Amino acid sequence: MPEHRARGGTMSTPDEEREATGQGVHSPGSGDPSGPPATPEEQAHADVAVTADPAPAPISDTDSDEEITEKLKRQGVRLGKGSIAPAVFWPSLIIVLAFALFAIVFPQAADTALTGTQNWIVGNLGWFYQIVIAVFIVFAIFIAFSRFGNITLGKDGEKPEFGVFSWFAMLFAAGMGIGLVFYSVGEPLTFATSGPKPGWPGTETTAEGITSVIPGMEIDVAQLAMAQTFVHWGLHPWAAYAVIGLALAYAIHRRGRPVSIRWALEPIFGERVKGWIGDVVDVLAIFGTLFGIATSLGLGVQQISSGMMAMGVVDSASNALLVTLVVIITFLATASVVTGLGAGIRWLSNINLSMAGLLLISVLLLGPTLFLFQNFAQSLGVYFSEVLGMTLDAGAYTGDAGAAWASSWTIFYWGWWMAWAPFVGVFIARISRGRTVRQFIAGVLLVPTTVGFFWFSVIGGAGLYRQLFGAGDLVGEEGVVPEAALFDMLGGLPLGGILSVIAIILVAIFFITSSDSGSLVVDMLASGGHPNPPTWSRVMFALLEGLLAIGLLMSGGLTALQAGSLITALPFSVILLLMCWATFRSLNADQKRRDELERQARYEWFSEQLAEDFDDTLGYQVDSRIDSRIDYRLSRTTGAFDRSPQGSGAAPGSGTPQQTDERGRGLFGRRKRD
Repeated sequence: MPEHRARGGTMSTPDEEREATGQGVHSPGSGDPSGPPATPEEQAHADVAVTADPAPAPISDTDSDEEITEKLKRQGVRLGKGSIAPAVFWPSLIIVLAFALFAIVFPQAADTALTGTQNWIVGNLGWFYQIVIAVFIVFAIFIAFSRFGNITLGKDGEKPEFGVFSWFAMLFAAGMGIGLVFYSVGEPLTFATSGPKPGWPGTETTAEGITSVIPGMEIDVAQLAMAQTFVHWGLHPWAAYAVIGLALAYAIHRRGRPVSIRWALEPIFGERVKGWIGDVVDVLAIFGTLFGIATSLGLGVQQISSGMMAMGVVDSASNALLVTLVVIITFLATASVVTGLGAGIRWLSNINLSMAGLLLISVLLLGPTLFLFQNFAQSLGVYFSEVLGMTLDAGAYTGDAGAAWASSWTIFYWGWWMAWAPFVGVFIARISRGRTVRQFIAGVLLVPTTVGFFWFSVIGGAGLYRQLFGAGDLVGEEGVVPEAALFDMLGGLPLGGILSVIAIILVAIFFITSSDSGSLVVDMLASGGHPNPPTWSRVMFALLEGLLAIGLLMSGGLTALQAGSLITALPFSVILLLMCWATFRSLNADQKRRDELERQARYEWFSEQLAEDFDDTLGYQVDSRIDSRIDYRLSRTTGAFDRSPQGSGAAPGSGTPQQTDERGRGLFGRRKRD
């Protein structure tokens, strides 16, 4: 007999035990008991509600930390002293800290190890990363258009926590990051000039593996460059985020589970997610989040230093300057952590979005406005025509040149997105309570993708215009320097100095908000899903992110940052694939239960209608089949001595007259109408 769990002074019912399989339960108190609805559809929606398992008690904002801890323990979360999960917290801390110190003390050895591992992954498993990302897109679109799309991430009929506009704004905030600023000009400009993708029409690759644009083909290659940038920053990363976000949102809001990656795999592993399997999953999620954040932080300080060089504040971007910037901004991020999520990241995010919008509108108005709108429309067309080939381009026919390009760009991005997925997934899951599955996927895929497309069309398009039709001074002898390309482009616009300052502040705020939010997510995972993890551990993880960023910068700069994300993404890509299967099982079981309850509602509705309204609905059809006429033929009239014994009944061959009781009711129990 399954063990029952206490909930609010009551014991869970057998229905509550179905939550491990993802099945819903009948929601008490739904429907109108005063009478049947007019149609079976209304009956199904009014009297039957497939909801989350009510057994796990909801985490109320009025609960104390101790009460929340007890609720987590009742769900199998193993917490130790300090409100941390020892089996997750200590392995994560020890391994990440050891790697960061190793990279700082032995940078050359760390660089060799990272580069060697990265080259092996790209050379042998690059195709796997391509297919995995494609699977995520197909899965997300399939779920959105399937019958599962109407399932609510919460109880059926529950209203969304946030309005549409606020929800879209937060998705936009999640989509914005240091990478969008860092690569906004540098990426499309590199693809169109000094570093095009090997195998593109209009390019040629030498025997030494150097790919260049054929003279006269710059415009054609520039269009492919914009489309490739859209592939890197559009549906593909957000499909990965949608996979983990949907799995977590379903587990958290519909099944009442804590915020922890392991619970997304409960439909596959069952009770085992409470043991070492769940611990391994959460540790890997912490690894991915920390390395993803460290990559963003490393890119951020590189761009800040380039901006300072462009403004004449410093002469060169030395390692000492980069480390100093990491220390300063990590200190600011730690201060934001200490002030709390509401007082810290909320107002920083508002400033962040406002400054990003200001920068975007300024470039649009001060730059070649008509060209930028044309670039947006034309790039969309090229993207739609090339997206399938670019998605599955594993470089089979481009040799070492293609592998080297992919390791620096596409494969790196796929690894970075998957490493970053736990952080973004937890965030978008938490803000999506009450949304349907279809609304969730549509919002997650379309809103950030559209914003990203327009961002690169404007910021990146301004750089392309300057290089192809303007001064042509953004590409030097060493090619495009991504961290400096943005400031070089802004410097050629009116008010360029002011815009450069805005860009530096924007990157710094992205740095702070990423560290603040990331440390909260990591700490929640290390605390078993506690919504208010201890401040000391949040501060520790914020410092650890900065230390890891320093280690990666010291051991190889951008190459080491790319390698770190790519390596940590490999095991987590398997977890994301398992999440696809687990989510499908949960949604399928949920939908089957919904269908069963709806069939029951239809049967009950029809039975009630048949019992109560039979004569009104079917009486005439039945009466018309009963011959109640009297035989008045002359042969029927007989003499006194020739009457048959059945004279009082029906004549042979006639129908049986309808019988009635003493109250005049028909055969089916209802009084016949006149």
